[in-house]
Amino acid sequence: MTPVNKLTEAIIGCAMTVHRRLGPGMLESAYEACLMYELQSAGLSVVAQKPIPLIYGDVHLECGYRLDLLVEDRVIVEVKAKETILPVDCAQLLSYLRLTELEVGLLLNFHTEVLKDGIRRIVNNYRES
Repeated sequence: MTPVNKLTEAIIGCAMTVHRRLGPGMLESAYEACLMYELQSAGLSVVAQKPIPLIYGDVHLECGYRLDLLVEDRVIVEVKAKETILPVDCAQLLSYLRLTELEVGLLLNFHTEVLKDGIRRIVNNYRES
């Protein structure tokens, strides 16, 4: 199994390729589709728009949320194309990590001049072992 740091590096590399080719200004759906293509071309397994169930007491929602991309069943990738990443965007990804009990997620904002300015790596410190 690939260490999670190597996996996030590979994802970021693919995202940089997409950003170099498309630049800022596209829709999130375009970046998501192109990133999925790059990730699959790199030999990684990717699921787009993966539903996450939500259970709260007696309330069971089969699809409470949808992950933009789930890479290798280990890293959640949330794709954004907006002027500024807000704290609520990071909180959303952290909530997804907690619901799935995954360790790491990447928030990628493609609406930046340089993609590295739009990357946030979020770690779930509340995982149950």
